[in-house]
Amino acid sequence: CCAGTKETAFISAVTAAGLVHSVTRSCSAGNMTECSCDVTLQHGGSASEGWHWGGCSDDIHYGMSFSRKFLDVPFKNVTGKSGSGLVAMNLHNNEAGRQAVAKLMSVDCRCHGVSGSCAVKTCWKTMPSFEKIGRFLKDKYENSIQISDRLKKKLRRKEKSQRKIPIGKEDLLYVNKSPNYCVEDQKLGIPGTQGRECNRTSQGPEGCNLLCCGRGYNTHVVRHVERCECKFVWCCYVRCRRCETMTDVHTCK
Repeated sequence: CCAGTKETAFISAVTAAGLVHSVTRSCSAGNMTECSCDVTLQHGGSASEGWHWGGCSDDIHYGMSFSRKFLDVPFKNVTGKSGSGLVAMNLHNNEAGRQAVAKLMSVDCRCHGVSGSCAVKTCWKTMPSFEKIGRFLKDKYENSIQISDRLKKKLRRKEKSQRKIPIGKEDLLYVNKSPNYCVEDQKLGIPGTQGRECNRTSQGPEGCNLLCCGRGYNTHVVRHVERCECKFVWCCYVRCRRCETMTDVHTCK
């Protein structure tokens, strides 16, 4: 369903980024024989500024290489080359996910010195949480770029007026506009949002305004009966009250 849309672009990027993140974490934890910490940083730093590389820096280079071999090479082998527009776009989106991990790498440091002073610092490179990577890619998804399905020498924007604006390596690209996910389409496997439970007070994706696609929502009262205020009685049983609550439930029209 829905090949070449901004949603599949996001999935490609998240998958590639997730593979980099998972493999690199395993390397740093010593769970893989092929890799470990990033040894290229050893014995470096700046003595004059009072810090040096140490600890276990995440070896993102191995993670990136593994992700490319695992996800990109099969693409190229199946097609013979990466010349078709859709394949080139998918390879670009895979790399955009990997670049997100690299871009968000940070440096952590630990201080050493008498009485807690920071006379010398040991620093190492670390990956961000995957939640942070996900937020970054979600923003790229929201601002993804539609490209022409007629590939010439390179990927280019669909809008002729914007073709001089370069496409960044971290941008997500799509060819086809997304279908209407609000309305059921059995052929495409889209269930629609009619009847979905939503949160009336939320402005997020689960909120009634967004989830119901402007159609509004129905409200009905649901009665819950459960055991409550349970106490142990000697000897030997538990005595409870029956509590009843009424809850408003909102569902999309």
